[in-house]
Amino acid sequence: MIKSSLPGSIVNIITITSHGGQPYLCGYAASKGALVTFTKNAAHQLRKDRIKCNGINIGWTASAAEHKLQVKETGDEKWLEKAGEKAPFGRLVEVGDIAELACFLLSERSGVCTGSVIDFDQMVMGGYD
Repeated sequence: MIKSSLPGSIVNIITITSHGGQPYLCGYAASKGALVTFTKNAAHQLRKDRIKCNGINIGWTASAAEHKLQVKETGDEKWLEKAGEKAPFGRLVEVGDIAELACFLLSERSGVCTGSVIDFDQMVMGGYD
């Protein structure tokens, strides 16, 4: 984009774990926290070239990989239904939800939004039940 002098947009797919995660995910969480910082620094550097850079911190998502992991870990083929019943909005984040947000951020409709990292989850960081 810089070489061609074209404006553009970058969206980094991160994870809500960038705020911190389970003890066994320390390295993973740290690398995702670094991606948040990278996103903001890239946005700052690239804005002079009219290139936007944003990130999406995705929460627990119903995906094929998650299904495989959950069935392996729990042995329960109906884990998704049960997880949805416990979720505030009655379901987990879906891959299509993430795609829609990414398309918005990549489009001109997102205006001059740059350097933003959106927590895309139904839990609120710092909020407790």
